[in-house]
Amino acid sequence: MLLLWLKVYAQSGSFAWRALFALLTAFAVGIAFGPAMIRRLSARLIGQTVREEGPQSHYQKAGTPTMGGALILIAISVSTLVWMRLDDARTWIALSTLWAFGLIGWVDDYRKLLLKHPRGIGARAKFLAQLAASLAAVVAVWRLAPQGSAMGLYLPFVARTVPLGAAAFVILGVLVVTGTSNAVNLTDGLDGLAAFPTALVALALAVLACVVADPRWALAIGHPLVPGARDLAVICAATAGATLGFLWFNSHPAQVFMGDVGALALGALLGFVAVAIREEILLFLMGGVFVAETVSVMLQVGSFKLTGRRVFRMAPLHPHFELQGWPE
Repeated sequence: MLLLWLKVYAQSGSFAWRALFALLTAFAVGIAFGPAMIRRLSARLIGQTVREEGPQSHYQKAGTPTMGGALILIAISVSTLVWMRLDDARTWIALSTLWAFGLIGWVDDYRKLLLKHPRGIGARAKFLAQLAASLAAVVAVWRLAPQGSAMGLYLPFVARTVPLGAAAFVILGVLVVTGTSNAVNLTDGLDGLAAFPTALVALALAVLACVVADPRWALAIGHPLVPGARDLAVICAATAGATLGFLWFNSHPAQVFMGDVGALALGALLGFVAVAIREEILLFLMGGVFVAETVSVMLQVGSFKLTGRRVFRMAPLHPHFELQGWPE
């Protein structure tokens, strides 16, 4: 009854209340069901594997329950469904994108951890599945845009928008969604390293979704108006709450890891929201940790193939510093 009353109150008032309640609800779900999820994963022997060439401090992480990202997806979904406007198409697309990438990650984790296939579903199959899910989400965003609205790449520091045609917008969007998904996945290698930045970026995107949907605020910063985008603040706030709740169990020393099921889904959601509100460049800057991890892998692979030498002792970036003696 209390939850029903709060929802009626929030729906009748500012959407900011719905976003706040979404954050608190997702956090509460994560905290409440986290211990049960950890026990279930431990009972099923779904434990983390550790690379032999990695830092010795990681050896003690072997066997730590993983695939805990499923709890994040459930917390986000429950909270969003409670507090969203059920007629908001963008939020439904965001939820669908979250679960599409979560399913890809779950199948990959399941094959690696339970069926003991080292490559999971395979890099090519995983990438093609991500491209397909990204393409469906971005095309849906394009089709939802009101006729005559500015569809392009927003340049935040000069307050201008570079117009993009349908093909260019879709290609850019697919790259952002797929790239962010894999960037968060690469970052998920230390206790709390992926969860905390995800929560911060999600909160920032929630604020930006409110700004770009308001004619006065959008005009003040020279941003193209994105009607209806502010309802994405609800799922962004729920994402922040869910990841903060998960961080309670994932902070050092971690009791559970999110696995591909969580990392791929969270990254895709952040990328989708950025595309939907035309904030791809700010996402690149806000997600600096994710960018650094991804660039380190690109440099490592490129240097080794071209010169036979490695730029870092190990990639992505965080084990490089650990191998130099930095404590976790």
